[in-house]
Amino acid sequence: MRIIHYWRAMWGIVWRECWRFVTQRERFISALVRPLVWLFIFAAGFRSALGLAITPPYETYILYEVYITPGLIGMIQLFNGMQSSLSMVYDREMGSMRILLVCPLPRWFLLLSKLLAGTAVSILQVYVFLAIARLYDIEASWQGYLSVLPALILSGLMLGALGLLLSSFIKQLENFAGVMNFVIFPMFFMSTALYPLWKLKESSALLHDLAHYNPFSQAVELTRFALYGQFNQYAFIYTFLAFFIFMTMAIIGYNPSKGMMIRKGGS
Repeated sequence: MRIIHYWRAMWGIVWRECWRFVTQRERFISALVRPLVWLFIFAAGFRSALGLAITPPYETYILYEVYITPGLIGMIQLFNGMQSSLSMVYDREMGSMRILLVCPLPRWFLLLSKLLAGTAVSILQVYVFLAIARLYDIEASWQGYLSVLPALILSGLMLGALGLLLSSFIKQLENFAGVMNFVIFPMFFMSTALYPLWKLKESSALLHDLAHYNPFSQAVELTRFALYGQFNQYAFIYTFLAFFIFMTMAIIGYNPSKGMMIRKGGS
């Protein structure tokens, strides 16, 4: 197989996923409603509690909306990663996934292409969300909107790989909602998306430790620092390692001779 064949396959998968997202307006709107509700409604109630001294990359006194904006970006990518894995389960039930996975290209490459497609969709959602937030005077510098892109790519890949891993365990579409809730809500609420670590430590040392080692927390911190032109090395390494582990396990899970697919009678 030549490089051109790999490129055409990847481009076709990415284009198909983006086109499906753009043509499904309800999906696009619903993806933005959730973080916007948190930003404009819930944040108003929490502002007085956390609009205090926050460590860099922030000013000494800031609005709570500014703090949770990176957390809501992470929310968008988290839900999109789960949504992409839902489409994997659906495609497998409908048979289109089987057709994709039996093509001559390596299975890991096809899964990576599917992951890149989901990440591209999540980044599109994030920038639309940031544009709306800017109209609400919640903004970063123009350089920040560019510097956050690599962080969005890595965090999107990590969360999408987690979704791929989960989809390899789910046999039926009906079981996906329960698994989604079991993963999404603990990851989101036990993280730094809504509260800084020092605030969580005041409440519970156990909750602080869970949030600190939560991969979603590190993805949020990576995005938070990058949005303000700073680089969080620890968060970058942690997020990258989590992506590598999740992706490796997902590839094994989709391997019909080694992973969960063999227990399900094929892919």
